Parts: sequence; C-alpha cells; structure tokens
Amino acid sequence: MTSDCIYISGIRAYGYTGVLPAEQELGQWFEVDFWVWLDLSKAGQSDNLEHTYDYRLGIKSVRELIRTSNFSLIEKLAEAIAATILTAESVEQVHVRLTKVSPPIPDFSGKVAIEMTRSKSSKA
Repeated sequence: MTSDCIYISGIRAYGYTGVLPAEQELGQWFEVDFWVWLDLSKAGQSDNLEHTYDYRLGIKSVRELIRTSNFSLIEKLAEAIAATILTAESVEQVHVRLTKVSPPIPDFSGKVAIEMTRSKSSKA
C-alpha cells in the first residue's frame, strides 16, 4: 500500500441513523472525516484530476448516505461510507471517522464517534 493520503474533514449532514425512535423520526447531525490512501505520484507530475481521487464526489456520496440511510447503528453507517469510498478506482484504503454530534443521551452534551479502516485488499 502507498503512503500517499488525502484527508477530508468537516463533512456535516442531517440524518436518521440511531437506535432510538426519535433518532429515526426527528434525525440529528453527523460529522464525517475520512482519509483515502492512493498513489499520488502521477497526479503530482501531471496536474490532472483524472490521476487522483476527486474528493468532491466523496463528499457528495457521504452527505447522500447520511441523509438517506435509516440504520440503527452508526457502525453500519460508517461501514456503508467506507464501502462507497472504496468504489473509487484509485483508492486503496479508507479510514472513516463518523461523529454523532448531539446524541439524545440524558445529561450528556458531548459527541460519540467511531473510526474504522477498510481496504480493497481486505474486501473478499
């Protein structure tokens, strides 16, 4: 695997993933950061978008998944995000951080986040 990486942070979207009925019906805010590993040497030489990862498409896909998914677990949503990003031909590996911004937990004003790393070589 290459050591070249593109990091995208601060993607925000409103979605309906959660175990509680209110999360499924009323929704909540999510934030996503992701890293993609790919070979950037050709893009660095050519200055051509076709030789790299078009992160605009990744951002659009992540937002769409958050808005339209109706999963119970954020683990499932993160897995779907990782799988979608890995469909890009140039991406060898992805690391996703998915944050539930204001989970409806009494007396808790923090965030809950999970991280996962997936690669094409680990997909069977």
